[in-house]
Amino acid sequence: MGEIAKLLMGAGAVLLLLGILIQFIGKLPGDILIKKGNTTFYFPIVTCIIVSVILSLVFFVINRLK
Repeated sequence: MGEIAKLLMGAGAVLLLLGILIQFIGKLPGDILIKKGNTTFYFPIVTCIIVSVILSLVFFVINRLK
């Protein structure tokens, strides 16, 4: 049970650092931002891809521990 706790703490630390990094950067290159008049559309495609890759790796490692 100690291994899973260490893994979850490590994953939490990585997500915390990623959150802080994104907060200071604002938006990553490749994110879609469209402004027309009073309407703004923002779709963080690159951010979604990065989060997806990180979560896939975390779940892969968790699955390997079982």
